[in-house]
Amino acid sequence: MAWFSLVIAGLFEVTGVLSINKLHRDKNISSLLILLTSFGLSFLFLAYALQTLPMGTAYAVWTGIGASGGALLGMFFYDESRDWKRVAFILLIIFAVVGLKLIS
Repeated sequence: MAWFSLVIAGLFEVTGVLSINKLHRDKNISSLLILLTSFGLSFLFLAYALQTLPMGTAYAVWTGIGASGGALLGMFFYDESRDWKRVAFILLIIFAVVGLKLIS
């Protein structure tokens, strides 16, 4: 259950990162509420996962999901670079997250 919570926390982290861009563009109260809710839920699920998982592992996975998810969504929705080197390093982050799961 802790790993499931950690993945959910990571997905809310990605939503929070996307909502930063939305708030920057729209500058309204609903965008701010989405941002605060996303990061709040992300921290809540991360805190739950930390009750079981080691802090270093949980934080690395949470950050990896947020970083790679934000980068991938930036490529798909915001026309950011899709250079093969960038994709390769994002894949390394994803493989590292899977590796941490496999050895934990």
